[in-house]
Amino acid sequence: MGHRIVHGGAEMRGRTLPDDDVRVRLDRVADLAPLHVPQALTVLDAARELLPDVPHVVCFDTVFHAGLAAAAREYAVPAGWREEFGLRRYGFHGLSYAWALSRTAELLGRRPEQLQLVMVHLGGGCPACAVREGRSVDTTMGFTPSEGLVMSRRSGSVDPGALTWLLRHRNVSADEIEDALNHRSGLLALSGTSADTRDLVRSRAAGDERAALALDVFTHRCRRGIAGMAASLSRLDALVLTGEIGEDQPEVREEVCARLSLFGLTGGLRPLVAERPEIVSAPGARVPVVVVPTGEAQQIDLETRALLAHG
Repeated sequence: MGHRIVHGGAEMRGRTLPDDDVRVRLDRVADLAPLHVPQALTVLDAARELLPDVPHVVCFDTVFHAGLAAAAREYAVPAGWREEFGLRRYGFHGLSYAWALSRTAELLGRRPEQLQLVMVHLGGGCPACAVREGRSVDTTMGFTPSEGLVMSRRSGSVDPGALTWLLRHRNVSADEIEDALNHRSGLLALSGTSADTRDLVRSRAAGDERAALALDVFTHRCRRGIAGMAASLSRLDALVLTGEIGEDQPEVREEVCARLSLFGLTGGLRPLVAERPEIVSAPGARVPVVVVPTGEAQQIDLETRALLAHG
C-alpha cells in the first residue's frame, strides 16, 4: 500500500517504509499540515494494523522540493527561529508535480532534465512551482500549505502584521485565526457563497459581483505566482496546469493566460478534449500551455512499486 503524506519535515527526503522511527518523526511534523497529516496518519496506522503482512510505503509531497537552494528556502527571520524551530520553506504538492512533469516531458518529446517550466496545481490547495532541468527551484507554498496563492477555502499569503494586529488589538485568538485561514477564507470568503469555481463562473454570468470579485482575486494571485516562479528560470518552455481547477475550469485557464502576454502566453485556449495530457494553446504559440489531469495516485503507485522493487 502506498500512502500520501503531505508534510515530511526536514528529515524525510525520500519515499520510505514506515517503521517505528519514521512513525515517530511523522508525529513531530503533523501539526505543520493540520488539514492533512493527522488524518493520513490515522489511515496509515489502521492500514498497518489491518494488513500487517502487506508492505506499506509513505510518499511525501515535500520531497519534490527537498533540493531548494537556500535563497528559495530560507525566511528572513531570526536565526533562532530557523535553527531551533526549523522555520523554513518546504513546498507541497510534489507528487502532483512529479507526475505532471513526466507527462509534460512525454508530450513535448523531451526529457524532464531538458525543460524549464512553471507548473501550477489548482485544486483545494493552489501552489505554483518553478522547475528547472527536472528539479524544483522555487514554489509558492512554504512552511505550511497555507502560504502562496488564494485557494478554495484557504487564504494564501496574508500580511503577518495583519495577523498580529488581530491577536493584539481585536482579541482574535490564534485558534480562531488558524480556523479562519484554513477553512473559511479563499474563494469561499470572497464570494460568500461557494469555494467551487464552477459555481462562481455561473454566478458571475448571472451578475453576482462577489463571485466576480472572487474569480478576479483568484486569477490575479495566480498570475502573480506564475510571474514570480518565472523569475527563477532562464527561459519558459511551457506553462503546465494541473489539479481539479486547472483541468476542469477553462474560464480560469483563459483568464490566467490571456493576461500574461509578457511571458509569451496568450489566450484563445482550446478546451480539454479527453482526460489525458494535452497542449491547449494555439498551434505555434511561443510558450505552450499544457494541461495534465491530476495524477497523485498514479505517482504514489509508481513510487511505491519502485521502492519495493529495489528493496
